[in-house]
Amino acid sequence: MPRLPRGSARLNNDRIRMRALHSKIPMRLLGLVAFAVASAACSSLHQNFVKQPSAALPAVTDSASSRYVAAELARHAGQSGFRLLTRSTNALMSRVALADRAQRAIDLQYYIFQNDATGRLLAQRLLAAADRGVRVRVLLDDINVSNEDRLLDALDAHDNIEVRLFNPFSTRNPSTAAKIGQFLLDGRRLNRRMHNKSFIVDNTAAIIGGRNIGDGYFDAASETNFRDLDLVAIGPVVNDASRIFDDYWNCDAAYPVTAFRNTRDTQADLAQLRVALARDARAFAQSDYAQASLEDFPDGATADRRGAWFWGPAVVVADQPEKINSREDIPALRIGPQLKTMIEAAQRDVAIMSPYFVPGDSGAQFLATLAQRGVHTQVVTNSLASTDETAAQAAYSHYRRRLLEAGVELYELRPAPGASQPVTARGASTGVSLHAKAIVVDRAHVFIGSLNMDQRSKLLNTEMGVIIDSAPLAEAVMDFFRTATLPENAFHVVLGNPMDAKVDAAKMSWLWSEHGIAKSEQSEPGVSSRRRLEMLMTGLLPIEGLL
Repeated sequence: MPRLPRGSARLNNDRIRMRALHSKIPMRLLGLVAFAVASAACSSLHQNFVKQPSAALPAVTDSASSRYVAAELARHAGQSGFRLLTRSTNALMSRVALADRAQRAIDLQYYIFQNDATGRLLAQRLLAAADRGVRVRVLLDDINVSNEDRLLDALDAHDNIEVRLFNPFSTRNPSTAAKIGQFLLDGRRLNRRMHNKSFIVDNTAAIIGGRNIGDGYFDAASETNFRDLDLVAIGPVVNDASRIFDDYWNCDAAYPVTAFRNTRDTQADLAQLRVALARDARAFAQSDYAQASLEDFPDGATADRRGAWFWGPAVVVADQPEKINSREDIPALRIGPQLKTMIEAAQRDVAIMSPYFVPGDSGAQFLATLAQRGVHTQVVTNSLASTDETAAQAAYSHYRRRLLEAGVELYELRPAPGASQPVTARGASTGVSLHAKAIVVDRAHVFIGSLNMDQRSKLLNTEMGVIIDSAPLAEAVMDFFRTATLPENAFHVVLGNPMDAKVDAAKMSWLWSEHGIAKSEQSEPGVSSRRRLEMLMTGLLPIEGLL
């Protein structure tokens, strides 16, 4: 994901260095920063703000969409239906389609909602829905809110829109110095973030998966775009998602934006925003991106079409909001044990996609044992060349050899695969990075959600996703996996080198194909010696538990 201030999904290198150098900060400077932060906090956050609890509204039953959904569900009693969103343009337009069809309620829960082209397009559709009388609730993690705060305040000024921030800083849009100071004073709390992602409309349909809201997640960025997975869902799982949303919306860590002092005229800001968003939406509709979307999906986005669904028993799983307050690991508060049970039951094969793969000693041993008892175990993650987090890659590298020796297959996404690059709102993308988080067990059981296979997701962030029993859906996700791991798209990491018998069998090799020509290297391909050194040095820091 892009780094701060564009919206990093993890601790970026500056924060890591901040922690590593904590003991070297002069006490006088620390005292001054602490005093400034404490003073700013007292003046920025109301002590007695109003926060009314609310709950998901009953499902709509009298619209064309709800009648269609009801008819589909009647043929699959007790099951939930799913459509897989693999194409980023489809993922964006499906959200637009759902928002445009909303009759009663829209609930959004995201880690990142950027104030960029795609973020503003969705904001414009939310505002249009609110104008129709739709109740809109927006819950965002606060760590990445920077130039979005004025947008959020203006939206919140609408009578039908309420915005809340999860686990916020004490000041709105604090400076870098203030953020550092607050992390120094309150790091245990601020280091715990809400990573959940859901988009629920009329308590009838939902999108759940790994994508945030921002250009890079919808193939609209001019730099790196993320390869990701979402699901459009109907059926009982939508009620699960709404219940989870309500738990977070009403928890103590969710603050209304009105809890922060704001001297601006938010009604005037809303009026200006309405004009600006309409102008931006017209410009977006005339872009090459919009034209490419129409060509890809001439019959409309997946969420706006009739047709086949993947059906099966399913449940939405989520960490409890109280996880962020826990000073020790309480498995009952998190979804990890449920996913471990799902994987542990594997008889034939397990495929894991995770952009940040830091299994830890226990996770590495778990996967090694799985492979050693004959389960075909495959993992695809980012390469050093495609990742945006060198520190996470350094931690992953500690486990690579152990996993290979146990028989686990490892693939690392290339930053510029052989496949053609996406058409974006600003021209051609310069590369791709993996962001999908999914697990497939025995080609029958699937998890898709927000959880990375790393220590941060396990112990610090809150996460959510869907566990589904559906062989056809599992096969569709495996198609995505197989495409991601093609020699043109990924490096296959192996011990030895089948292309060069002289390479020591104990050494690692990276194998791939470029323009039909097989290639190999004995160190991370596609990066400079400086980048390799950066990874090596970062790997010496005792920060794995933060990654």
